[in-house]
Amino acid sequence: MKKEAELESALSRNRRWVVNNQIKNIILRYPNNEIPIATLQKKFKTLDLQGKALNWLSKYPCCFQIHDHRCRLTKRMMNLVAEEQSLIDAQEPFFVRRLAKLLMLTLRKRLTVLKINEFKRTFGFPDDYLIRIVPKYPNLFRIVNETGRRSSMAVELLHWDPDLAVSAVEAAARKLGTPPRFSCSLPSSWVKSWERFREFDEIPYFSPYWDPGGLGEGSREMEKRNVGLVHELLSLTLWKKASIVKLGHFRREFVLPDRLNVLLLKHPGIFYVSNKYQIYTVVLREAYVGSQLVDKDPLVVVKEKFGEMMQEGLHEYNQRRRLLNVEKRRKNGVPLVSVDGEKKARRRRSREVSDDDDDDDVDGRGGGGCGGDSKAGGLFDPEERKRFYRVLFDEDAS
Repeated sequence: MKKEAELESALSRNRRWVVNNQIKNIILRYPNNEIPIATLQKKFKTLDLQGKALNWLSKYPCCFQIHDHRCRLTKRMMNLVAEEQSLIDAQEPFFVRRLAKLLMLTLRKRLTVLKINEFKRTFGFPDDYLIRIVPKYPNLFRIVNETGRRSSMAVELLHWDPDLAVSAVEAAARKLGTPPRFSCSLPSSWVKSWERFREFDEIPYFSPYWDPGGLGEGSREMEKRNVGLVHELLSLTLWKKASIVKLGHFRREFVLPDRLNVLLLKHPGIFYVSNKYQIYTVVLREAYVGSQLVDKDPLVVVKEKFGEMMQEGLHEYNQRRRLLNVEKRRKNGVPLVSVDGEKKARRRRSREVSDDDDDDDVDGRGGGGCGGDSKAGGLFDPEERKRFYRVLFDEDAS
């Protein structure tokens, strides 16, 4: 599939965000929500990081506060954590609806807990969904374990709700008063792809919530159903994207073909397939305009705030370090770089995504700055801000 710059940009995984989100979760699990830096240093290997933890934390003064060889979240960060938790509590009915629809798409109306957990972040399920949410709805869900092994524990649907058995394609068609059809998001110049799409579109729509038992394996009708099922799964995710490898783990439960990538590549007007960072990901095209997600879940909005706060702190850190380096060069009699040259260097550094840079930190003291009244809007290079706004966070990092 031809690479498309805007969708590739939307798929950019920001490693820094992933790591900082993991650090945030580690800190929240410790007493008084703070952790000795030495303890965090030992966990750096599990985060796939090298270098000193103190240097890393110092880059994000808006997120992490360092004191007495310990690290805790800043007040602004704690406020964001509280906002996210409040949102999670308020969105419980949406989680229940999403989990019920997910189970309704399966052949046996059940999924093992291990497999649900694979997609837990992707669908926005809270960490404690199994002990806090599922037991609150005994008429809808139950936990079963036929063998007694932990790996066989599953969540089963007890009640089929016909109001939930409506796909995103069908819901959109009802609003328009038209038959259910897939939308095609391709340039008009892709003549052959449009011809294939129109031919495919003539096949009657088959809801992913219907029993596919009567469809012939390998038939065009079965292909239509499979496309509809993947479309519905992506519609239920926060970012309207998913790992193809992880989707493949659900082939039996959702009755999907073994060569799922072939199915997706056959329909470029509906799906966009990328292998960015050698991770095969499928994106629902209609969910994006350029690189922007059209309808953002409230949880997505909160996660973007974290990205902005992180970037604000990184900007402050880089500015402070730059000033220190300028002073150091002045004292050593080294000619200073011109203003234009310095700006170009900063822009170049802002585009870097390396995780192990800046380990020769000239200011390892951390802390400082990022007060609640600071405004992020005018601080960043425009290209830098654009990149952070467009980032889609890894599903395993939410």
